[in-house]
Amino acid sequence: MSIHSASEPLHVWAFGDAHVGTDKQFGRHSLAEAISQSEFGGSEGGPAFAWDLAIDVGDMSGAHHSLPDDAEGEEVRRQFSVLRKHRREDIYSVCGNHDRSGLAEPEAWWWQKWVDPLGDHNEFSGVDAKARRYAINGTWQRYSFQVGNLLFLMMSDRNEPTQMVGRGTLGGNPGGVVSGETFQWWKDAVDNNPDKIIISVHHYVLKDTTVASGAWEGLRKGADGRWEEHYHRYFEQGTPRGASYLYWVDSKQDSGAFENFLAERPGCVQMWIGGHTHTNPDDSFGNKTHIERRWGTWFINVASLSRHHMPLTTLPISRLLTFTPGSRDVRVQCYLHTSQHAPQGWYPKAERTLRLDIPFRR
Repeated sequence: MSIHSASEPLHVWAFGDAHVGTDKQFGRHSLAEAISQSEFGGSEGGPAFAWDLAIDVGDMSGAHHSLPDDAEGEEVRRQFSVLRKHRREDIYSVCGNHDRSGLAEPEAWWWQKWVDPLGDHNEFSGVDAKARRYAINGTWQRYSFQVGNLLFLMMSDRNEPTQMVGRGTLGGNPGGVVSGETFQWWKDAVDNNPDKIIISVHHYVLKDTTVASGAWEGLRKGADGRWEEHYHRYFEQGTPRGASYLYWVDSKQDSGAFENFLAERPGCVQMWIGGHTHTNPDDSFGNKTHIERRWGTWFINVASLSRHHMPLTTLPISRLLTFTPGSRDVRVQCYLHTSQHAPQGWYPKAERTLRLDIPFRR
């Protein structure tokens, strides 16, 4: 149940790609610093800001060419523990490609143990499901929660056991995945809730939506004509064509399953929040920026909190979405967590107002 009156705005802080282990190697606490900045302000002048709940689009781990381990899990919990004005349960997470476990391991054991949205492993994650202000319904792979007439559909990336091509032990290789069961769950939820403002959350955006989310757009060709690292690293056996978008659905490559569904039902999903591709808020590639509308759906890339993971393009940013009761307009602000690109704090140049098809109600 909401603790706020029906007339108060709802502030949703959306972030992702903290890559805690990577930044710690450089002496930076990516998640903890962002949390502290939101609650108390930053050391470089960035203001504190109010938020009611947070959406974490995944990639807490920085494991690259390896798999996440308990030491990094303990560090993730320690960094969450800096929360003072909010509770741990105010943050709703999905699993990213770097959070996945290997095919020879229990599926997503690390993410389930240390991030644990359902609170099944409270002794490790510190998450108490009963303390959620907005109750979760579902499983680790897919769950929903509701705030007024907002329905959040949370889908995790995974290593599907039947899908041997491009996954396996590559550890964090790009190219997004959901299972057929998750896709069916999502379709049913969308079809059964035509009166809701549906917000889909996955680590990845869909193909050709936000910056560099087209085929082969996560990489660049070098002078020798070979593909090389840019937004993402090149894995020959890691389906590099789809390095920047949700590429696998129900074990099918580049299926277009979500895209086709949305094209047939324009506006049935009002927002899709993702991350994965780290870049500065002014970047555009493939005629796409961080916030774009397709099929009546607003797509928003909120990555990343990391400063050092994929350093060619990474810049620590996050987004604050403000929903006002009775209004169709959503204010989307961009927060710079360092002063690399511009002074730390709000970046007005990247602010947008998005119009929904129906007004928000608490």
